[in-house]
Amino acid sequence: MIGTSDLKKGVSVEVDGTLYQIVEVQHVKTKKSAVYRVKMRDLRGGHIIERSFNNNEKLAAARVERRPVQYLYGDGERFTFMNAATYEQMEVDRSLIADALPFMKEGDTVQAVLYGDEMLGLELPAAVELRITGAEPGVKGDTATGATKAATLETGHVVAVPLFINAGDTIKVSTSTGGYIERVATG
Repeated sequence: MIGTSDLKKGVSVEVDGTLYQIVEVQHVKTKKSAVYRVKMRDLRGGHIIERSFNNNEKLAAARVERRPVQYLYGDGERFTFMNAATYEQMEVDRSLIADALPFMKEGDTVQAVLYGDEMLGLELPAAVELRITGAEPGVKGDTATGATKAATLETGHVVAVPLFINAGDTIKVSTSTGGYIERVATG
């Protein structure tokens, strides 16, 4: 059990039989007592709810683990990962990891969020390095305005890049925004 005063961002709890991860906590003092307004993300459904808890309430702490897994392959709707320590394979639906797919390629190691043996999702690093497989030719001219062009990454994700980036270059991409960060030096 965890007290409401111990709630903070990232903590996992079970409320009414549903697993949630705390997104935001606000301590609000009213005339009668203090309450905690909490935004929580449903770990299975993905949606965010808001709830208020009294100062002295206790919540069930959910034991959510993170383990490194290797992305092996996907067949369109089902994706297979391997536990890096035990070599055990697990399959998950596309809907569970759809946000991570533009930033993963076969063979990559990512963090799986697990509740027992059930995979709840993936945690990616803040940025990943991906190769550009296709890019429009850059138009010469005034580049002082920060002109960009569309480029397709090896995962199929399309990102806006500066004009000097070409097919075959490797770039760093933010996994939170999906945007270009910088070109990675080769060689």
